[in-house]
Parts: sequence; C-alpha cells; structure tokens
Amino acid sequence: MLATILWFILVGAVIGAVARLIVPGRNPIGILLTVLVGIAGALLGGVVADALGAGTLVALVFAVIIAALGVAALTAFQARGGSGGRGWRRTGRGTY
Repeated sequence: MLATILWFILVGAVIGAVARLIVPGRNPIGILLTVLVGIAGALLGGVVADALGAGTLVALVFAVIIAALGVAALTAFQARGGSGGRGWRRTGRGTY
C-alpha cells in the first residue's frame, strides 16, 4: 500500500514537471504548485481507481489522466486571470 502511494506521488511529480516544461511561453504558476497539483491529482486518481476495484495498471493510468487534467485546469484557470477578472488591476493612469 505504501509503495503504491509513493508511486502515485512520483508519477504526479513527473506529470507536473513535464506539464511545466511543455507549456510554451511564460507560465502563470510556479513549478512547485504545478508539481503539487500533479501529485494531488495522481493521488486522487489512484484512490478513485482503488475504490472502483481497478487493477494496478488501470489505477496508474487513471492517476496519470487525473493528474494531467488537474495541471491543465489549473494552468488554464491561472492564465485567464485566476480570480475571474476581479482584483487589483493597473488602469494605466498610475492608480490601482
């Protein structure tokens, strides 16, 4: 069980790092947050697959898919502003 959790953590970290490397241009989130979201997604995917009674290989594939979707969703959310367009914004007149 512990070895499986460690594998999911490793897979999530790799997915997060690879996602950080393949996104072109300036990334709106840091590498640490990207890796942490990858790890969380992989753990979530592994837990869900285990709850469904899937085998080890299916759980690994499910963990990779959930981790990649989590990193992609976070990157897209941060790229469009993160707070839905609210918050402090420069108006161009020297005021905020």
